Amino acid sequence: MSTPADRRTTDDDGHDVIDPLHVGIVTVSSSRAASDEPDPDDPGGDTIQECFEAKGHEVQVRELVRDDYAAIRTAVRSLVVQPEIDVVLTTGGTGVTADDVSPDAASALFERDLPGFGELFRSLSWDEVGTRAMASRATAGIAADTPVFCLPGSTNACRTACEQLIVPEAPHLAGLATKHRAGTGTQTLADFDGE
Repeated sequence: MSTPADRRTTDDDGHDVIDPLHVGIVTVSSSRAASDEPDPDDPGGDTIQECFEAKGHEVQVRELVRDDYAAIRTAVRSLVVQPEIDVVLTTGGTGVTADDVSPDAASALFERDLPGFGELFRSLSWDEVGTRAMASRATAGIAADTPVFCLPGSTNACRTACEQLIVPEAPHLAGLATKHRAGTGTQTLADFDGE
């Protein structure tokens, strides 16, 4: 499997990019995680995968966890420290119910926030769902030098976020977030305590 260093290039403007990206997806859904089906449906995760693969990127890992702070945090943390994962996305759990804790669990790991993502996503959502856009707590940040995006569970929201915001910009964000590591050893769990 190739490392980010093998896929690191620059774009036409000389900016660092990692392309193709290796992607990790965490679907957050208590009902799906509790399902007796060996392969429960995952429309949000499927949509994210389709959007990335349509542009030549590769999904390396897909996980399904329940709506639980510790489970979400553990899943995201385990992905961001894998040297072959360049970007992580969660889908589900970004609303305002008591068990919608994906943004809280993921952002506890962030070294740097990317507030522009949530602002732009809610602006785009306004055009689709009107005032209900304010209920989305979609967020993003950098954890262990890896861009992490927390998306709602709806396929429309995942498609909007991926096609219009994340997929076009993620190679550049991953390149920038890891630029200081170019030519150095790989990151390990010991390098990132996330506390």
